[in-house]
Amino acid sequence: MTLGPARQFTRPWQHVGMAAPIPVADAARDGRVVWAAGPEDLARRYPQVALAMPYAFCLGAVPLVSRTTTYGVAFFIWPAAHPTELSPGEQRGLTELAAQLAGLLAAAARSGRPVRPGPRPVPVNPPAPADTFAAVTGRLPEGLCGIGHDGRLNLVTPTAAELLGKPVEQLLGVKPWSALPWLRDPIYDHHYRAAVISGQATSFIAVRPPDRWLSFRLFPDANGLTVRIDMAAATQRDPSAPQVTAEPHPHTRPGALYHILQLASALTEATTVQDVVGMVSDQIVPAFGGRAVAILMAESGKLRIVGHRGYPPGLVDQFDGTPLTQSTPGVQASTNPVPAFFENRAELERLYAGRRETQDGMAAWAYLPLVTSGRLIGTCVLAFAEPHRFSLEERAVLTSLGGLIAQALDRARLYDTKFEFAHGLQDSLLPHALPVVPGLATAARYLPASEGMEVGGDFYDIIPVDGDAVAVVIGDVQGHNVNAAALMGQIRTAVRAFATADADPSTVLARTNRLVLDLGTTLLASCAYLRVQLGSREAWLADAGHPAPLLRDPDGRARLLNPAIGMVLNVDPGADYPQVRVALPVGSTLLLYTDGLIETPGTDIGQAQTMLAAALARHGAAPLDQLADTLIGQAGHADHRADDIALLLIRSVPGREPGKPASAASGPEGCPESTPENS
Repeated sequence: MTLGPARQFTRPWQHVGMAAPIPVADAARDGRVVWAAGPEDLARRYPQVALAMPYAFCLGAVPLVSRTTTYGVAFFIWPAAHPTELSPGEQRGLTELAAQLAGLLAAAARSGRPVRPGPRPVPVNPPAPADTFAAVTGRLPEGLCGIGHDGRLNLVTPTAAELLGKPVEQLLGVKPWSALPWLRDPIYDHHYRAAVISGQATSFIAVRPPDRWLSFRLFPDANGLTVRIDMAAATQRDPSAPQVTAEPHPHTRPGALYHILQLASALTEATTVQDVVGMVSDQIVPAFGGRAVAILMAESGKLRIVGHRGYPPGLVDQFDGTPLTQSTPGVQASTNPVPAFFENRAELERLYAGRRETQDGMAAWAYLPLVTSGRLIGTCVLAFAEPHRFSLEERAVLTSLGGLIAQALDRARLYDTKFEFAHGLQDSLLPHALPVVPGLATAARYLPASEGMEVGGDFYDIIPVDGDAVAVVIGDVQGHNVNAAALMGQIRTAVRAFATADADPSTVLARTNRLVLDLGTTLLASCAYLRVQLGSREAWLADAGHPAPLLRDPDGRARLLNPAIGMVLNVDPGADYPQVRVALPVGSTLLLYTDGLIETPGTDIGQAQTMLAAALARHGAAPLDQLADTLIGQAGHADHRADDIALLLIRSVPGREPGKPASAASGPEGCPESTPENS
C-alpha cells in the first residue's frame, strides 16, 4: 500500500529480497526501526539506494511485529529540511501506528483470512483541498499546472496549455510525459522526482519542438506539485538540452539502475558458481516478481543445469543433459545470444509445443543469454508463477543483468577449476590418515585460509622410524597459494626421507634446510620436529623458527615448551638446530600447531599462546578429536581464517609393549582417537 507517492516511485521495490542491503529489508530482518538522516547518511550506510535515488530526503522504516511474527514494514519519507533525528512525538506516533497495523494483520491471520499483497500496491491518496482559482490564474502571464500524487495533471490553466501546445482537455487526467513526448527525457524525470522526494523546489529548462524554450519551476507540498511555466530567457537556453523530434526511447528509471547496481555489487563477492546462483535468486527473482531461476550451460554437446532455485525438487533435473540438437527454449537460448521473453504459456507452446519446459508449473519465462567477452557461455532462466508482461524497460534491464551474471559466472567457473586443482594438489600432499602408533593417541586438523584459493603450505606428519621410535613433524611454508602447497610437499617428502634414515632431529632439520636452499625458491618455511622414544616415554625436539609446542602434564597443568629455536628454513646454509629433551609420561598431551592458530590482527602472540595454554589445561582431558575442535573454536578460527591452520595432538597412553614395532596395531587403547580431518 502506498500513501502519497505515485506508484512509479515504489514500483522498482514492489518485490524486495530479505537479504537486500536497503532500509526496509534491514528493518524486517532485524526487527528494529531504521532511520536514514538525509542524503549523506543514506550514501554512507546504503550507497546503492543513494545512487538509485540521488535526492535530498530522510527515510524511516518501522517493522510491523506482533509477538514474534514480523508481518511487514512501513516506511516513511520526510523532506530534506527535517531534523537529523526523529522527535519523541514522531517516534511515539510511528511506534503506535506500527503496533496498530501489526495488530490488524495478526488478527486477520488468526481469523484465517490473512492479508496478502495484491498484484500491485493499493494507492491511498490524501484528500486534495477543494479550491478553484481558474479565473484568477488565467490572468497571470505564466502558466500554472497542478500534479497530484499519482503523477497526473489535475489543473491546467489556459496559458499553460497554450505554452505546452496542447488543449486543456488533452492534458487533464494524464501524466505530463505521456501527453508531451518531449518531456520524457531522464533529466526532466530526475527533476520531478527530486522535487517530490526532497520536498524542495527545483527548476529546469526544456525545449518544445521545434524551437520554443520553456522554463519550468516545481513547488512541492504535502498534496502534490504546483508547476509554473514561462518562456525561457535567451540567457537560460541550453543548446545541449534534449530535443525530441520523434517518439523517444523509454528512459531508464532509477529503480532499474538500483537493481543493476545492487546485483553488480553482490556479484563482486561471488566466488563459486553456487554463489552466483544464490545471489541471482536473492537479488533478482524477488525484485522482478519471479518465482524461480535456473542457470544453464552448453557443455560437450549437451545442456547442463549448473544451479537452480525455486523449482520443486527433482523437476529441473529432468532437463539436465538435453542434447543441443533438440528444439527447446533452453537449447535455443544457450546456443543463440538473443534474449527470449514469453509472457504466458500460450506464447511458449506456440513455438515449442509439447516440450517438457512447458510443464514446469510456471506461467511466464525470461531466457537471458549469458555473454562475456563475445562468448555465449550459458543462459539464465527467470520463471514466473503467473503470466507476466515484460515492458521494454524491464526487458532492457534484464538483458543488461544477463551480462553481469555472465561475467560473474565465468569468473566463478575459473575459480572453481583453480579451487579443485589446488585442493586436489593439497589433498595428495597431506597424509590421508595418521598411522596407528601403539602407546600414542593422535588427532590432526588442517584448515585452509578462508580467503583466496583456500590452499596453503601448512603440513604435519607422523613417521614410524624404527621399532621403538616415531617422528612427529609440523611445518608452515610462507603464503597460502599453490606455490606454497607445492613447496610444502617437497619439504614433507624431504623430512620423511631424512627421518626414515634414522637421523636425529638436529640433523633432519639441517639437511632439510640445505635442500630447500638448493631448490632456489624465495619462500621461507618453519618446522618443528620431534623424535619420540616410545619405550622410555620421552622425546627430543628441534625447532626451525616454528611456534613452540605446548605440553599438558598428567596433573592438568599446561605450559609452553622452551626449545632453542633455530633459524627458519631457506636463510642460512650453516644454521644449527639444537635439540632438547621432553618427558612424555602416560597421560601427557603435546600440542603442535602453526601460527595461523595464534596470530590474529591486533592480538599479541605471547598473550595468544598463554590463552591457548589455558584452553589446553581446561579441556585437555577430553578425547583428542573433541579437543582439536575445541582449541580451534576457542581461538575464534572456526569460520574466518586469514591464514592456514595445522594442528597436531599426541597423547601418551598405555598400550606400548617394549620391542613391539611402532607401526603395528595394538588394542583399542593404543589406537589413535581420530584420523586427520581436512576441511
